[in-house]
Amino acid sequence: MTAKNAWKNAFLALTFLGAATSQAAASPPPNMAISGKANPPIGHYEFCKTHMDECKPLPGGDAGPAILSQNTWKTILRVNFDVNSSIQPVTDKELYGVDEYWAYPTTAGDCEDFVLLKRKLLMQEGISASDLLITVVLQPNGEGHAVLTVRTDRGDFVLDNMRNKVMLWSETEYTYLKRQSAADPGRWVKIQDGRNTTAVGSVSQ
Repeated sequence: MTAKNAWKNAFLALTFLGAATSQAAASPPPNMAISGKANPPIGHYEFCKTHMDECKPLPGGDAGPAILSQNTWKTILRVNFDVNSSIQPVTDKELYGVDEYWAYPTTAGDCEDFVLLKRKLLMQEGISASDLLITVVLQPNGEGHAVLTVRTDRGDFVLDNMRNKVMLWSETEYTYLKRQSAADPGRWVKIQDGRNTTAVGSVSQ
């Protein structure tokens, strides 16, 4: 093992320990509270029309929070860093000429595209789709944003294209509005967290 890899493994172990400590010390619940159905964002609704297999009810339903082992934590950190480093953030208007369009990015994309790619890669690593939930939040400046919530037995962690650090949802500055259902990725549920404000366009179903 090279000195660089040894340092990296030590860092990942420390961040894993920090995540566990942070979860235990957090004042709000480590897992988000859900409060009923929500309308899906327009972009996700349109995405599901062309990716129907990714928006079907899960065969086993909600599998429950993932067990956060050290290897799983390393995988989460690696995928978050790799996607953040390889994709250039640009708006849908700049990239596609429309206000909102969800797609898997190759070199560039907006926040939803980052989330889609991270979710896909983590599913390929063996994490259940029921624990990888696209989540809509409100930034302090009032703008809508999307992050990926990873449900675990140590709390709900957030993967964000604006930072490489993976944090508990309760440690971020966001107001959480809604996310995918853990049992049906084509459906969305409300999150009990502050203002119930629609940050991105939604459709009724």
